[in-house]
Amino acid sequence: MRSITGYEASTDQRGIAAPGALMKAHSRLTFVGVIGAMLCASLGVPDDAVADDMAPTACAVEAERAGWRPPGVRTVKAAELDFDAFVDSIADSQVVFVGELHDRFDHHLNQLEIICRLHERDPGLVIGMEFFQWPAQPHLDEYIAGRTDESVMLRDTGYYETWRYDYRLYQPILEFARRSGIPLVALNVSSEITRKVGREGIAGLNEEERASIPVELDRSDKLYRARIEKVFEQHPARAHGDFESFFEVQLVWDEGMAQRTADYLKTHGGRMVVLAGGGHVVRSGIPQRFSRRHGAQTAVVLQADADASPLVEGDYVLISAPIDLPPAGMLGVMLESTAGSVSVTGLAEDSAAQAAGIRAGDSITGIDGRSVREFADVKLALLDKRPGDTVLVEVDRVDEQNTTARVTLAVDVTLR
Repeated sequence: MRSITGYEASTDQRGIAAPGALMKAHSRLTFVGVIGAMLCASLGVPDDAVADDMAPTACAVEAERAGWRPPGVRTVKAAELDFDAFVDSIADSQVVFVGELHDRFDHHLNQLEIICRLHERDPGLVIGMEFFQWPAQPHLDEYIAGRTDESVMLRDTGYYETWRYDYRLYQPILEFARRSGIPLVALNVSSEITRKVGREGIAGLNEEERASIPVELDRSDKLYRARIEKVFEQHPARAHGDFESFFEVQLVWDEGMAQRTADYLKTHGGRMVVLAGGGHVVRSGIPQRFSRRHGAQTAVVLQADADASPLVEGDYVLISAPIDLPPAGMLGVMLESTAGSVSVTGLAEDSAAQAAGIRAGDSITGIDGRSVREFADVKLALLDKRPGDTVLVEVDRVDEQNTTARVTLAVDVTLR
């Protein structure tokens, strides 16, 4: 597993739809990223639809601190609503699907504000999340209960191995959920399963693996298939020419998240806000597959930029201006994590690590006194660092006599 440390846009594991190939770490042509961008290009709203200075203030302190401003809202009938009226209009829905472009901080703040306002109306609200996989559920429960901290939760859920987007994009939502005691529901299918489907198709799963995905996989929607095919034409997986495996991965994702949502509500009842990429929450994605399994009232909320045409496959579209995260402090190294060791496989030109004397082949064993044994340890050590911060990086280096010597280096972490 490789990634550029601190890079928000490193591979997010959706490259598994390309059979037999790993996407490059800088690739952003992921399924939901591509289709989300396509949605933004087709959702047309004038600039003046974005809310003005007289709009409501933030409900969540986390959103207030981040500089959230209310988005413009347009309905499927082209009516415009203010944000409070919009929340009032979705408050009776048992499930509210809210899309996102994964790397848009403003989209996640909009999600947080929906959650906060609905939670004020219904303290029994729960949050379903695409970016955590089913096996992560016990660790999310421990985190919300206050029995583990953020670092333990991120390591135990495998966040940095299975998702990879800058955790700070989602951090306000998780902090609010923990502070408010809102359960988090891991919606996504295990990446081991979807990787195998990407390589061999559903037919390649053994009996135990097949039992871990929904029995009912509806392939009948021709518009859904056509939409996925259009995404495939713009995806790196196209180079391998296997559309059917690509399609089956998307199908497993959407059916799996729909099944998980329905199962949770049948068992626990209540109300859920589902957070997932825009390509999953369009009507033909998770929502209609959920509705086959559960009769709950739903609302579909998409998100877009402020410059585009009519709403499709949703009930509402939110239009907001981008909000940037503060720059992250980065080492500028490519890493490979194997068997309790994190090795440097390459360095960015003029990177902080290169300037400090770190070399390809070094093994990073500690950062600021924290032991480093896996990729997540590096990400956690740098989570709150900014350009210009200095961290003490411990490395093991094999010298010319092939013996291991420990070298301690102080590295200025600067933004690439």
